[in-house]
Amino acid sequence: MNGYLDAEMKTKNIERTVPKPLTQRKNLNRGFMSLEVWQRAMDLFVLVYELAQQIPDFKLRSQLADAAQSISSNIAEGYGRRSLPEYIQYLYIAKGSLAETLTRAIGAVRTGLIDEPQFESFDVLHYEVENKLLNLIKSLEAKETATHWQTKLPSTQPSIHQSSHPTIQSSNHPRIPPLS
Repeated sequence: MNGYLDAEMKTKNIERTVPKPLTQRKNLNRGFMSLEVWQRAMDLFVLVYELAQQIPDFKLRSQLADAAQSISSNIAEGYGRRSLPEYIQYLYIAKGSLAETLTRAIGAVRTGLIDEPQFESFDVLHYEVENKLLNLIKSLEAKETATHWQTKLPSTQPSIHQSSHPTIQSSNHPRIPPLS
């Protein structure tokens, strides 16, 4: 195991890791990266990925890691959706992935593939992510009944899908001859 996982196992107290951002580019669609639940779900994925490396069966290892990665992926995908109901639906999918990850980790412990102290470190972080996700869902469902949700991108910024030059321009690139 590497240093990250060893430290996690020793302390049984998973501190928030604050990695250097991989990108400095920001726009409306990348706002999910500032959500603490997404950040902690990424931490959970790293921990699960490292735990899964000791599982000799590729399929079991892959299923555990995939379930964990699906949590942060669905939070991000939901954030990028157009409407609040879609966003909430993807958060519920992330919640389902949390349950799947927990079930697979319990199975790994029960079969002796992961030991109990390792599972305890996983469970502490998993529980934190689970509660943050439940709180986000609760907060968004409250907004769904209020009028605080904006269904369109702000008009002060161009849409990420709009061009300031909507007409088709001819290309300056030479035409590629057809294959013979």
